[in-house]
Amino acid sequence: MRPPLRVGVVGLGVISRFYLAALRAAPGLETVAVCDRNPAVLAERRPDGVPGHTDHLRMLEQARPDAVVVTAPNDVHARICADALRHGAAVCVEKPLALDEEEGRALAGLAREHGAVLFTAFHRRYNSEVARLRADLAGRPVAEMTVRYLERIEEHAGADTWYLDPARCGGGCVADNGPNAFDLVELVLGPAEAESARIERDASGTDRRAEVVLRAGAVRARVLLDWSYPGECKDVEVRTADGAVLHADMLAGRPGFKESLWHEYGGVLADFERRARGAGPAGDPAGPSALRLVGQAYRLAGGRERVQEGAG
Repeated sequence: MRPPLRVGVVGLGVISRFYLAALRAAPGLETVAVCDRNPAVLAERRPDGVPGHTDHLRMLEQARPDAVVVTAPNDVHARICADALRHGAAVCVEKPLALDEEEGRALAGLAREHGAVLFTAFHRRYNSEVARLRADLAGRPVAEMTVRYLERIEEHAGADTWYLDPARCGGGCVADNGPNAFDLVELVLGPAEAESARIERDASGTDRRAEVVLRAGAVRARVLLDWSYPGECKDVEVRTADGAVLHADMLAGRPGFKESLWHEYGGVLADFERRARGAGPAGDPAGPSALRLVGQAYRLAGGRERVQEGAG
């Protein structure tokens, strides 16, 4: 029997609990260290018996993990991933891979240089309803696609207020939720390009709502993002060439708050372990591709710094 991969986790914010639970459930993975620069958060969320650190470099040097999960704020993804890759660890990083396409390309190059796995966690890929939709679409040409990713961000961010800081988040809903939605488009349709984008921002410059139109070949995909939505709606609708309309509600059957994430992150780590053990590709073009589409959306909308009238 193969020994488990020794995993370090960097960042113990609101998403980390899903990773930690998935790690506990995965027989091939063992959490050997965790890190958060806030000592109070570390004391509250560190799993029993697992060493804790407030400096990820010290964690890398002392624990020497085989793999690292990065679930820290978006603005430090690139630096932490680069340090882990240089230490020879396989890396699973929460989306987005980095703050922009340039950082993403640099990380992909560093991973190739070190022969290391760099994997972006697009957790909606592993949603059971998305899997059903993809199976139903097998062999059926798609005519049009819509992805909706709507939520009230304050309810989901909790104490992680960095989501509402455009410099740390990367912009707002386009930078943070956009990658998940754009990845679903490319998962179904293949490589895409942004065709148009409209973004509404609040007074601080944070994206609150956006409509981004992608095109994959002849197929148009509409992505609707909202951080001011009363409630939560995460779904995909596909119209096929024969006129059928297929739908996947990513929250279906899991009515609890964030309940769908438990099974999705189990899928993320199963895929990551497979890659880290050499049973799948080390390279992961999905992470940089999502950043490319984020960058295109911002350029089409006139940049990240512009605040539009009427933003909510």
